[in-house]
Formats: sequence, structure tokens, C-alpha cells
Amino acid sequence: MDPTMVIDLTRNAMIMCLIIGAPVLIVGMLVGLLIGFLQALTQVQDQTVSFVPKILAMAVTLAFTLPWIFQKLVSYSAELFSNIPDRIAGG
Repeated sequence: MDPTMVIDLTRNAMIMCLIIGAPVLIVGMLVGLLIGFLQALTQVQDQTVSFVPKILAMAVTLAFTLPWIFQKLVSYSAELFSNIPDRIAGG
């Protein structure tokens, strides 16, 4: 296995991690910005106020996107495992 192939595998794995984690992280960021805006308007500066809504929003997003995440992971794993003979042969 040459270095180019290793770099390609690593790049594909990192892209897959970003794709899978993006929906939950984006929702967490948007809810955090909304809560921060509301805290600035009301001048309630307690950090624990933003924690529960963010966790709940991220959990709901994860529950809704879990089938899609699972399908992406299965597809990526199947492609990775099906290419093992080609990777071993060096092609």
C-alpha cells in the first residue's frame, strides 16, 4: 500500500466523519446562538441555561438523522471492505 492510497483512505474517512457529524453540530451551534441572543436580550448570563436546550436539540436531531447516518456508515463500510483485495494487490 503506497502513501497516496493511505492519504486517500484517511481523507475519505475524515470527510465521512464531517458529513456524519455536521447535522448535529450545526443544530447545536444554531441553538447556542439563539440562546446566547436571548440571554443577551434578557441579561440572564447563567451558562447552565443554554446547556439543556442545546443537548435536547442535538438529541432530537440525532434521533431524526440516525437512519441516514446509519445508511452512510453502512455504505462507506461496504465500499471499504469490498476494495480490500484491490488495496492488498496494490491497485
